[in-house]
Amino acid sequence: MRLYVFGSSLTSAYWNGAATYYRGLYKNLHALGYHITFAEPDIYDRQRHRDWPADPPFAHCPVYRSRTELQLHLRRARDADLIIKHSGVGADDEFLEAAVLDAAAAAPAGARPRVAFWDVDAPATLAGLEAQPQHPLRRCLPGYDFVFTYGGGPPVVARYRRLGARACFPIYNGLDPDTHFPTAPDPRFQADLTFLGHRLPDRESRVRHFFFAAAALCPQHRFLLAGEGWSEAEGGAQAALPPNLRRAGFIAPPQHNALNSSARLVLNLNRDSMAQTGFSPPTRIFEAAGAGAAILSDAWPGMNLFFEPGREILLATGPQQVAAHLQGLSPEAAAALGRRARERALAEHSYHHRARRVHALLLCPPRPAPALPAAAEVPALSA
Repeated sequence: MRLYVFGSSLTSAYWNGAATYYRGLYKNLHALGYHITFAEPDIYDRQRHRDWPADPPFAHCPVYRSRTELQLHLRRARDADLIIKHSGVGADDEFLEAAVLDAAAAAPAGARPRVAFWDVDAPATLAGLEAQPQHPLRRCLPGYDFVFTYGGGPPVVARYRRLGARACFPIYNGLDPDTHFPTAPDPRFQADLTFLGHRLPDRESRVRHFFFAAAALCPQHRFLLAGEGWSEAEGGAQAALPPNLRRAGFIAPPQHNALNSSARLVLNLNRDSMAQTGFSPPTRIFEAAGAGAAILSDAWPGMNLFFEPGREILLATGPQQVAAHLQGLSPEAAAALGRRARERALAEHSYHHRARRVHALLLCPPRPAPALPAAAEVPALSA
């Protein structure tokens, strides 16, 4: 099956949190026999910060630099079996949401590609759609054969169905064991608690609450903050950092294994909207599990579908609990926690499992959907 994909970037993780998700899914779909073209725009300086080849072994990744070049890709997409428009491309999003449907409709009779909208930030997308009855995507939704989402579970499925989506299926983040695995600790990244995440408006308050405040409560422990945007030049965050907390800046994905393997605990913090919606494990949580790291996460609905609290992952509702876990977790207990998380991820949450789920859905024609999904229609997590 031929897929023609429009997304932010497969080849660069620079200011592109979806890169790990795209790589894991499309690599494993390719292994199932799919031929993939992933067209990405030349924006945000990503092409100068590529951490993957221009054409990885499993996909062709052309870069377009103008609306004219984009139109060329839309014409080529007519020959695909499925056209995918991801949310958050970063350029021409509203144009693309309608244009992929037009491209499919312009295909020769009997050879119309199916079309999917694949949302990598469903809470934000849905908030916009629900607040604006005339939103262009809202008018387009019934035309898509599928809506896939990066997370969100039953609440997101129900909301998309109310807005007219014919079918909506969560395809969660996962583990690529070829990419994320335990490695030797790196002295550059050694810490008692490590957090990796870019500084974003709907994340910063949670980082300050769970991470900065916990560092102030645990002056004897070492805290490591990785990600873009936390330097003085990016808004003065340095002035608020406790002395036992140091910044590591942008860490390229090939170094994530060393980062996760060098911490006694790795902190996962969902963005505000993801935490409120629930059922949204980010890529970082599976990267850390793949490295066999002990994970400490903020608590949100649906966590128990992915990891068992207390046995495979630790949860916290605030800085006091973060501090208590740090003070009470021995290195031996941390190693056992990380080992169990890795075993669970390998058994149920690899990108191979996710790709098989997508493959099974694409083999069946989309069905008409009621306004609200019955419980039995909500897809099982690892089916």
